[in-house]
Amino acid sequence: MSRFLSNELNNLEAYVPGEQPKDVKYIKLNTNESPYPPSPKVIEAINKLAVEGLNLYSDPDTRELTLSLAKFYSVKPEQIFVGNGSDEVLAFIFRAFFDKERKGCFPDITYGFYKVYAKSFGIDANQIPLRDDFTIDINNYINCGRNIIIANPNAPTGLVLSHEEIIKILKTNTDRVVVIDEAYVDFGSKSCIDLINSNHNLIVVQTFSKSRSLAGGRIGYAIASEEIIEDLNKIKFSFSPYNINSLSSIAGIASVKDEAYFHECNKKVIRTRERVKEEFRKLGFKVLDTKTNFVFVSHEDMAAREYHKKIRENGVLTRYYDEARIDNYVRITIGTDEEMNEVMKITEKILIEFASLGKVI
Repeated sequence: MSRFLSNELNNLEAYVPGEQPKDVKYIKLNTNESPYPPSPKVIEAINKLAVEGLNLYSDPDTRELTLSLAKFYSVKPEQIFVGNGSDEVLAFIFRAFFDKERKGCFPDITYGFYKVYAKSFGIDANQIPLRDDFTIDINNYINCGRNIIIANPNAPTGLVLSHEEIIKILKTNTDRVVVIDEAYVDFGSKSCIDLINSNHNLIVVQTFSKSRSLAGGRIGYAIASEEIIEDLNKIKFSFSPYNINSLSSIAGIASVKDEAYFHECNKKVIRTRERVKEEFRKLGFKVLDTKTNFVFVSHEDMAAREYHKKIRENGVLTRYYDEARIDNYVRITIGTDEEMNEVMKITEKILIEFASLGKVI
């Protein structure tokens, strides 16, 4: 690093994204992308814009995309903020509502960017341990006196808090913002968007990256009270007014309008996930009861690091976390049925090879 880097950021540990290899063709199940392409209507809209509108700046208000989302979720357009992926939305939330007086908290095992943002913005943030079974103990958040951020479903565990549990957290922290990050909500859990009008401290964050097959489009959004959205826009227009490019915006609009395709793809992912969970269990794996587009698995006879390495050698990318408490688990994105059939075949082969060697790794 250079000698010019700010002292405050000198010891910053950056977020490490999932591997994006260019050299070899893998079954890529390490970054929770959708295995399905975007809606055909998205492709049609992008092709049209590519020859008609890229000479002009994108709409800084993302008006049409905001209107589409407002209609889809039955909220006011003024209750929606759109960002360059949910990561940017989360960064703006940290910048707007967290400071030295308004401290934060989130689980110790969760999306890694929360810790990075807290460090980046100089925020005192408690990392509250999950229970031994990786569930969140809401008693740690009731009347906690801090801003709260919870991924629901959580990552990388895939586990979910109920509406009732979230309401208890909201009602006992009315002077603090409660951020519910719903990146995976469309794969079988219930959104908290219906709680926004009765809880003005709630911010719900979602993304187009997972359930809408637009990870490369970089579109995320927050839904909250009009006052909170006004605050976020103030931050945005002080930093990056044209944060959503025209191609992403038009793709997002087309995606939201094609509800049938959206629901069809999510149902396929859920169906495959439930089948795969049972197949992993039959092979002796512990599988958490995920409500996401991934599974989090552990095997008593084989270290997760070794399984991650072996399955990669057989052409499958997964995500391994070399972190305390979860270093014996591997996260595997749900791919197509054909891809997951291959994963199960390779996994069974790996287990047979170890058994034949009489090894417990």
